[in-house]
Amino acid sequence: MGIFQLYNNTFKNGIHPPENKDETKGLPIRQFPFAPVLIIPMSQHLGTPSEIIVREGQEVFRGQVLAKSSSYVSVPIHAPVSGTIKKISLVPTISGNMVEGIYLEAFPSSGQDVAEGIPLNVDTSTADEILKGIQDAGIVGLGGAAFPTHVKLKVPDGKNCEVLMINGIECEPYLTTDHRVMLEQADDIFMGIRYLMKATGASKTIIGIEGNKQDAADHLNKLKPSDIPFTVKVVPVKYPQGSEKMLITAILGQEVPSGGLPIEVNVVTVNIATTAEIGRLLPHGRGIQERVITIAGPAVKKKGNYLIPVGTPLRYVLDYVGIHDDISEVYMGGPMMGVAVSNLDISITKGTSGILVFGNKDINHSDKIYPCIKCGACVDACPISLNPSKLGILAKFESFDSMVEDFHLMDCFECGSCSYVCPSHIPLVQYFRLSKSRYRRKKASPKIPIMPK
Repeated sequence: MGIFQLYNNTFKNGIHPPENKDETKGLPIRQFPFAPVLIIPMSQHLGTPSEIIVREGQEVFRGQVLAKSSSYVSVPIHAPVSGTIKKISLVPTISGNMVEGIYLEAFPSSGQDVAEGIPLNVDTSTADEILKGIQDAGIVGLGGAAFPTHVKLKVPDGKNCEVLMINGIECEPYLTTDHRVMLEQADDIFMGIRYLMKATGASKTIIGIEGNKQDAADHLNKLKPSDIPFTVKVVPVKYPQGSEKMLITAILGQEVPSGGLPIEVNVVTVNIATTAEIGRLLPHGRGIQERVITIAGPAVKKKGNYLIPVGTPLRYVLDYVGIHDDISEVYMGGPMMGVAVSNLDISITKGTSGILVFGNKDINHSDKIYPCIKCGACVDACPISLNPSKLGILAKFESFDSMVEDFHLMDCFECGSCSYVCPSHIPLVQYFRLSKSRYRRKKASPKIPIMPK
């Protein structure tokens, strides 16, 4: 019996955290107002930062290119609002680093209109022209990774893409961005699939959706165009099914090799919101200026799904939706793989899928870490069958080589399942993230001590 049948159309292990989606899944996407000043960092994606091509004092219009691609693994950045370049300087980011950025002061009368660019016809364009159009539109993965989409879609020589997998799983608790996109932007999704199939050469498309979004699956099936060979597959709810490797296993019953990419099993995966953005922008030759974001959490007054301009200051967002006075923590992204915010002066970027706000009573403030009791809960939870317990012990002893070479640390995608189930409250994901960073530094500069002794 194969793994596909054995695990009932899902992957091995995983967890079932509370979904907490009910408060926003039924709320339509709403347009967010322009902030008086937008803060636009140049490092919004994996790869090299965008290169600024405007100057201080220059007036720009909504949709105008502010920064160009600086390399192949880079994308341009477009003005999210018409206004004046107030300042070009270092700006704060979610990582804590200061990067080059633009302060854009919005015109008080600025509207939502965007100038038309050069349309890209899906029927007459080549695969390379579509990839170039996706790069020129500044499109990156909107599921959170923010990897340049044109790079991900490029099928290497000697490889073949048979299946285009559209990821509509959205397994992170609280987040309902993709759910609303599927319900409200079906035409954009279908158009995006047309572009993606031509760009990758895929012969069929599968849209993966979890069972808690059956209405979205029914909606897409009802509106399905006759010219697109795609099917909608509904899978059982489980975290972290939104990981592309887990999704491929759940739907196709195939396993991506250790250290490999989906193309190794003839699959290319794309997030559903990214697909919709491609279908929305390329027919008009426009660039991405805004994205849909779920704002939720017990401490938020006006929860919802908002279309927010890139560069909107986080502090402005929180002031607009209203938060309770006992705010304790703010996360960008979901509670499992998101990042805790340490500075409210950062801004919305292309990779921001959610903003979660929690009060003091919602957070366990205990920082007591107990010794590992060898219960095996983390091993049972790990979706790729690693041994988080052993990796955690090796991390404490800084045995980074063994972690990578003997226990496959680099296969870990930091889903947080092990930390979630650990009864000793060991921050395993943080250990692994730090270990990866130190291992890379050691390999890059083997003669330089990793940390002071």
